[in-house]
Amino acid sequence: MTRRDLVLGLLDTSRRPETVPAAFFLHFDKAFHRGQAAVDKHLEYFRYTGMDLLKIQFEHPMPRIEMKTAADWRRMPKYGLDFYEAPLKVVEGLVKAARKQALVVLTLYSPFMLARQTAGEEAVGRIVADDPEAFKAAIGALTEGLIAFTRQCVKLGLDGFYASTQGGEAGRFADPRAFDECVRPYDMAVMNEINAKAAFNILHVCDYHLPYADLAPFTSYPGHIVNTSLELVGGKPISAKEVARLYGRPFMGGLERKGVIAKGSPAEIKAAVTQAIRDAPERFILGADCTVPPETPWDNLKLAIQTAHEYRL
Repeated sequence: MTRRDLVLGLLDTSRRPETVPAAFFLHFDKAFHRGQAAVDKHLEYFRYTGMDLLKIQFEHPMPRIEMKTAADWRRMPKYGLDFYEAPLKVVEGLVKAARKQALVVLTLYSPFMLARQTAGEEAVGRIVADDPEAFKAAIGALTEGLIAFTRQCVKLGLDGFYASTQGGEAGRFADPRAFDECVRPYDMAVMNEINAKAAFNILHVCDYHLPYADLAPFTSYPGHIVNTSLELVGGKPISAKEVARLYGRPFMGGLERKGVIAKGSPAEIKAAVTQAIRDAPERFILGADCTVPPETPWDNLKLAIQTAHEYRL
C-alpha cells in the first residue's frame, strides 16, 4: 500500500484501516521559502520523517497596507496570479517531485487571515465594528484572488489544501454576529470551490491566536478531514472521537503542538502517541493541533510517525 492509498483509504468507509497514517508540519527558515530551495527543504523533511502526506507551507504573506479609512478598505487590491507566482512555482516543483509517492496539499489561509496580514489585528477589528460593508468589499477582493490561485494550483496537479480558518474564536468580535456576516460567507466561497475541484482537503479550525468556546459552528464547513485542537475555552477538553462524530469525518491531530512532541523524551513521545491512537476514532491521522514550533527536533517527529506506523488497529 502506498502512502497515497493509506491516506485516501480513510475516505473509503467500506475498508477498515490497517495502520495509522501520520504527518506533522512546521515552518522552515526564510532561506527555504521560495524556489528550488523551498522544494528541496520540503522534500528533505518529508523523506526524513517518513510522513504520509506532503504539506507545502504557504510562505507568501500579503503586502502590509495601512488602512486608515473605510475608503482605504474599499480599495483593497485584487491580487492576480502574478502575485502568487512564487508559491505556484513551489507547488509545481513539489507536485512533480512527490505526487507519485504521497498526497501533496498546500496550506491555504482564509480570506479573513489574509485581511489580518494586510492591515493588522486592530485595524480589522475596528473596520468590522465601524463599517462592515467596507470590510466586506475588501475581503471579497481577497477572496476572488484566492479562488483564482486555488484553481491554478489544481491545474498544476495539487491534490488539495490544508484550509485554515480563523475569526470564530471566543471573544474575537464584540458582536458575535460579525463572524456570520463578515467571515463565514468568504470562508465558504473558498472552501466550496476547493471541495468541488480538489480530491483531498483538510479543514483546520485554527486556534493559534485564540481558543474556541464551541466547535459546532464549523461543522458545515467542507473538507474531507478535520484538524483542530481538543482544548476549548475554559480548559474544557473535547475528545478526538467526539470531534469525528460532530463533523462526520475522520479526525487529524491528537498531540498538542508545544507539548511532548516538541520537547519530550523518546519514551514520552511513544507513550503519548500510543495514548492518542487509543483515544482516537478508527479513521484518524496522527498529527498536532497546529504547526509545531520550528525548533522541534525532526527526530521527535520521525519517532512519532514510526510509532503510529507500528501500531496495529
